[in-house]
Amino acid sequence: MSKFSTFDAADYLDNEETIAEYISAALEDPNPDVFLTAVRDVARARGMAQLAKDAGLGRESLYKALAPGAKPRYDTMLKLLHALGVKLSATPVHQ
Repeated sequence: MSKFSTFDAADYLDNEETIAEYISAALEDPNPDVFLTAVRDVARARGMAQLAKDAGLGRESLYKALAPGAKPRYDTMLKLLHALGVKLSATPVHQ
């Protein structure tokens, strides 16, 4: 019987380019929980305590902001993304 380890995206999020691509892909999904999950995966890859410090948030606040179903404030997400070394950008939708 084969034994497989559980896939954890955080294991592969080791540089800014990969992180930016991962978060960009999550933003394409209409479900906002996909984006929160992606940011949470990146936060775990970087270390929650360090990210909270870099973003100027308490660790408890970070966990609450990234909890499934959370509705974090826009400024909180900007602080987190900045601390992760990525920024959001807009592009026109071509139909």
